[in-house]
Amino acid sequence: MSILQVVREALESLMANKMRSMLTVLGIVIGVASVIAMMAIGEGVQASITGQISDIGTNLIFVMSGNETEELRNPKPLTMGDAEAMADPLAAPSVALVAPILQSSMEVSTALDSKRVTISGVTVSYAEVSNENLTEGEFFTDDHIVAKSAVAVIGPDTAENLLGRSVGVTGETVRIDGTPFRIIGVLEAKGGSGFGSQDDRILVPLTTAQVRLMHRGVRDSVDMIEAQALDADSVVPATEEISEILRTRHRTEVGVDDFTIFTQDSILDVATSVTGVITLFLGGVAAISLLVGGIGIMNIMLVSVTERTKEIGLRKAIGAKKRDILIQFLTESVLLSLLGGFVGIILAWVLATIVGMIFAASGTVIEPKITLSAVLLATMVSSAVGLIFGIFPANNAAKLQPVEALRHE
Repeated sequence: MSILQVVREALESLMANKMRSMLTVLGIVIGVASVIAMMAIGEGVQASITGQISDIGTNLIFVMSGNETEELRNPKPLTMGDAEAMADPLAAPSVALVAPILQSSMEVSTALDSKRVTISGVTVSYAEVSNENLTEGEFFTDDHIVAKSAVAVIGPDTAENLLGRSVGVTGETVRIDGTPFRIIGVLEAKGGSGFGSQDDRILVPLTTAQVRLMHRGVRDSVDMIEAQALDADSVVPATEEISEILRTRHRTEVGVDDFTIFTQDSILDVATSVTGVITLFLGGVAAISLLVGGIGIMNIMLVSVTERTKEIGLRKAIGAKKRDILIQFLTESVLLSLLGGFVGIILAWVLATIVGMIFAASGTVIEPKITLSAVLLATMVSSAVGLIFGIFPANNAAKLQPVEALRHE
């Protein structure tokens, strides 16, 4: 029996019970669509997160106080002196720029609204180190730093929330922890939402933050220092130079650091790893529906074998071999799965498009991505489901004895 003949007979058999076949296929459709859509959303989230990290720059180094992997007796905080030492071209020739940062979440209010916002005290170099651009106004100058001016550069989401607009807000006033600050610039949108959004924050001069807003135990301490290496190839030597400077200044014990250094690549690797696990988890959860669809196929095929017992007996009586019967029922099972897989791919594309539109409407820049690997994987899995769950019913059909099958009522 040729392959075309087997496929044709399988289609005729499935079309004889259209409604039952459609309901069976529906389980596979939902399973395949769920797997592809979940993986597409996971890929979109991963691309969004890694894109935002990459946009900051590939040669950034983040230095923070403390070290979770070490037992520290008297850890020293990062200070402005540390930042100045890192900026010394003789001590750290691989470091181009340094930007110390003070950071805290504080209550910000206007006549329209109030909310807690992340406030960062920064220096003039921060704009270049973090690749910040403005849509209007200007960034801080040395005069603002020296004068401890009550001025602020505001994120677009923060401006929208507190002032009702993100355009034409230069010159407006916001109160940070009760202190009035004049807005002198608006940051360019970087995308993202929720905790840690780069568009929902306010920058103020570091000296102003130290004196008016954020008081630390050590007078000139800072929460973090961002450093920019000369280029991507200089990140490793720059990291070693910064480590050596801090060990010397903090007089730490040999092999024990009271600071932690992250590079852009390490953060990107962690983000990729975490989002990759989330994507696999989402795909795994969705794959359960494929298992349910496979059980549905097995159930229907078992019913089909029972209904067609006489047909099987007649085929065997006129010369059909066990292999022919086995192939016939396996073909029907695989066809159900492949049809479900094809429709599921289309449904997944529709779902991913709708989810992308929902994200866009909420202001979150996440674009679900249906990859070729996800489509191929779903297709292969759906075929395997049909094959695996069709073996038992097909084998039962192939084992029927012609005489017993013909006597079946």
